[in-house]
Amino acid sequence: MSSSAPPEKIPVSERIRYRLVGAECRHHANDNIAAYIEDGELDELQAEVQAKMQEVLKSLVIDTESDHNTQETAKRVAKMFVREVFKGRYLPMPAVTEFPNVERLNELMIVGPITVRSACSHHLCPIMGRVWIGLLPNEHSNLIGLSKYARICDWIMSRPQIQEEAVTMLANELQERVKPDGLAIVMEADHFCMHWRGVKDSQAMMTNSVMRGAFLKDPDLRREFLALISKK
Repeated sequence: MSSSAPPEKIPVSERIRYRLVGAECRHHANDNIAAYIEDGELDELQAEVQAKMQEVLKSLVIDTESDHNTQETAKRVAKMFVREVFKGRYLPMPAVTEFPNVERLNELMIVGPITVRSACSHHLCPIMGRVWIGLLPNEHSNLIGLSKYARICDWIMSRPQIQEEAVTMLANELQERVKPDGLAIVMEADHFCMHWRGVKDSQAMMTNSVMRGAFLKDPDLRREFLALISKK
């Protein structure tokens, strides 16, 4: 970024990238970069994406001036990317109230299925699925409300992803926040990069899991968790 150019003349994406590079902060498709976005810049970023998307439509030889169906498409897509389907990149973690485990609960807890929506980082096609979370808390664990699991899932998943990395990121976040003795996550999802394009297989789904702590060491606990979610 040129230091001689007035800040308002530099595209907002370049200003944000300059901060990220200066801080040696990774900014892959599934990373959150909210800490490097200043007040008002999200509106600027949406406007910049809109302008670039208009150029994409032009390159696709779509006459957006006379086609009433696409006159507002660039604006809609920019809002969808920045404010909705990829908001997990640009917005900070939602507030999550934590409670001490006063009653020293140490029994298996299962949350789910939680509906999740994401996008394949290879083709930006939708990923639609469900997540189940199993927790084995201890007396030092932080307990969070049921709705907060859905909020955390949505924040993690609302980014361009591959499913394997998404589940690991979710596990890392919950492990750090709740600090349970055991954590299990299973995600089952439809990938529209397979349904809509390529092989066009409408039946294929992907299921993967992360098992940590007691769920990894205790096969009986793992079986109990998997048996219970299979009934849901």
